[in-house]
Parts: sequence; structure tokens; C-alpha cells
Amino acid sequence: MNELKFLGLNINNTLTWNSHIEKILPKLSSACFAMKLIKPLISQHMLKAIYYSQFHSIILYRLMFWGNSTHSVQIFRMQKRIIRIMTGNRSRDTCRKMFSHLNIFPLPSLYILSVLRFVMKNREHIPQTMR
Repeated sequence: MNELKFLGLNINNTLTWNSHIEKILPKLSSACFAMKLIKPLISQHMLKAIYYSQFHSIILYRLMFWGNSTHSVQIFRMQKRIIRIMTGNRSRDTCRKMFSHLNIFPLPSLYILSVLRFVMKNREHIPQTMR
């Protein structure tokens, strides 16, 4: 399978985005591990700041392209894992209220938001029949 890295996106010839997701999963796993280590030492506010700098920034990059991939569920699971670490909940607890409590969008919502931002920014280029 041919693979190309272009502007930070790993693209393969089938456009499944699996290779891109496989490249960012270890980075996200490292962020989860770091969060687990420092959680007892810092405040919830600082945990959230670290989440945004070390995790959110990675998943947000070019999400509009790969966010609808079937493989993105792996990233969503990793996001739920770090949210559980931040809130001190167990691995089987639901994350719905945790996301709301922390005011953090889940990955599917971030994907929808990124597409909507793109559409609004480029609406003059979208044919009238598609609006």
C-alpha cells in the first residue's frame, strides 16, 4: 500500500485514513499516560489545560478529513479514556456526563463542528442548489 505524508496527514492510496490514525494513536496514548501520572499532583484546571495542549490539539488537526473514517472510533475511545483519567472514573463508566462536566466536545461533535466551520467559511463557493 502506498503512503504519503502531506502537511501532517498520512494519506494512503485507498483514502481509508487508517495509516493516519495509526500514526497519532501512540501520541495520544502517551498523553493519556502522562495525564495518569500527573493527575494526583495538579488541579482539575491544569489537567484540562494539559488535555487541550497534549491531546485535543492532535485530534483537532485536519479532523475534517479523517473524522468520518470508520477508524476514528479508536481515537474516540482514546478520548474517552483520557476523560475518565481526568475525572477519576472507572473504565466502564459512561462518559456522556463527564464530557459535559468538563465542557469538552466528544470527537463526533468536534468533527461536525469542523465541517460546519468549513461550510460557513466557504459558503460563497458552494452552489446554491446545495444550500
